[in-house]
Amino acid sequence: MNVFINKNIPEAGLLLLKEKGLNLTINPTENILSRKEFIAICQKNDVLLNVGTNNLDEDFFQQCPNLKGIALFSVGFDSVHIPSANSRKIPVGNTPDVLSRATSDVAFLLMQSVARKSFFNHKRILNNDWGSFDPLANLGQELYGKTLGIFGLGRIGFEMAQKCKAAFGMNIIYHNRSRKEDTEKELDAKFVDFETLLAESDVLSVHANYTAENNELFNKNTFAKMKSNSIFINTARGKFHNETDLFEALTNNIIWGAGLDVTNPEPMKQDNPLLSLPNCCVLPHIGSATYEARNGMAVCAAQNVIAVIEGKKMPFCVNEEVYI
Repeated sequence: MNVFINKNIPEAGLLLLKEKGLNLTINPTENILSRKEFIAICQKNDVLLNVGTNNLDEDFFQQCPNLKGIALFSVGFDSVHIPSANSRKIPVGNTPDVLSRATSDVAFLLMQSVARKSFFNHKRILNNDWGSFDPLANLGQELYGKTLGIFGLGRIGFEMAQKCKAAFGMNIIYHNRSRKEDTEKELDAKFVDFETLLAESDVLSVHANYTAENNELFNKNTFAKMKSNSIFINTARGKFHNETDLFEALTNNIIWGAGLDVTNPEPMKQDNPLLSLPNCCVLPHIGSATYEARNGMAVCAAQNVIAVIEGKKMPFCVNEEVYI
C-alpha cells in the first residue's frame, strides 16, 4: 500500500514503517504544501500520516476516495471532520499519552513564568533596563496554597494538577463533561460547574479537546467572571480563547496574567499586542517538543498506519465506531 507523510517525522516512526516495506512518500522539504498539492498527493495514496493542521473536511474526503485510514501526528483531532470519516468507514488515529507529561510541563512552566513576569523581566535585561533595586517594582505572586482550576481533566490536565499539588500544595478543582471520581480521590480534586471554575480559580488551565461548541469560550464575558488576581493558561488549542478580549482583560486588570502555548490565530504575528504586555507569556506551540514525546508520537502514528495496512484495528483510534 501507498502511504503519504506530509512532513518528516522522527526516525523511530519511520523505521517501523520501512520495516513493513511500505511505499512511502514523504514531503522532502519544509515547505507547507498548498491544499491543491496536498490533495493531489493524497489522491494517490491509501493512508495519510498527517503532520500539522490541514483541514480534513468533507471536501477533502470527497476528493480522496482511495483513503483507507488517517494517522494524525497529534493528540487533537479537531482538524478532521469525523462524520465524513465515519460515513466512509475511515479510521482516524491520534497519539495520546506520550506527550501528556511534556505538554503539562509547558503549562506548569507558563504558570510560573506568568506569576513572576519572567518573560517581561528577561526583556528588561535585553533592553538594558536592569535598573536599581526597587522594593515596589516588578512584583509577581506566589502560588502556594492557591486554587488550580482545570478545564478538561484528561491525561494532560491530570499531569498538570499533579505537578501543581506536589510543588505548591495547590487545591484542585475541575470542570469536565463528566465527573471522574477515581481521579478526584487521587488528586483530592473537586468537580465544579463552569461558573464556579471561573469564580474560584487562581490559575485556570485549559486542557480539553477542542470542539466547535467551545469556540472562543474564554472571552470578554468569561474573563469578567474570573478573579482579578487569576492567571489564564492555554496549552490546548488557540481557538478556546478570544485574543482581543484577552488583551482587554489583561490591560484593564480584569485578570492578572496569561500564558499561551497556542494562539488564535496560529501562528501569532510578531506585532501582536499581547507580546508587549508584561503580564503575558507566549510560546510557539512547543508543548510536545521533547525528544521523548516526539519519538513517542512518531511510534504511535506509525502503529496506527501499520494497523490499517494489516487490516487490524488502530491501537489509538478516535472514531472506533467505524469498526462496528
